Amino acid sequence: MGKYRKKPVVIDAIQFYPTMPIYEISTLFGGLNSENRTFEKKGDVLVIKTLEGEMVASAGDWIIKGVKGEFYPCKPDVFRITYEPA
Repeated sequence: MGKYRKKPVVIDAIQFYPTMPIYEISTLFGGLNSENRTFEKKGDVLVIKTLEGEMVASAGDWIIKGVKGEFYPCKPDVFRITYEPA
């Protein structure tokens, strides 16, 4: 078994809070009107519909736009360990 290091990449991300309007999230990511991904607020959570299924972002979670344009949530502690301001 070999050891591998994650390549440095710059990602777009915002921290989700239930008070954020859905249009603000869409605007920050340059619009999200694609058949493959959709954001939908359900109460205090944000449901991110992806090709792999629905993922849920709770208050304080980060929403990340990946290197291939995909979106997914990330818990604050994992985000803090993995990312730093670019």
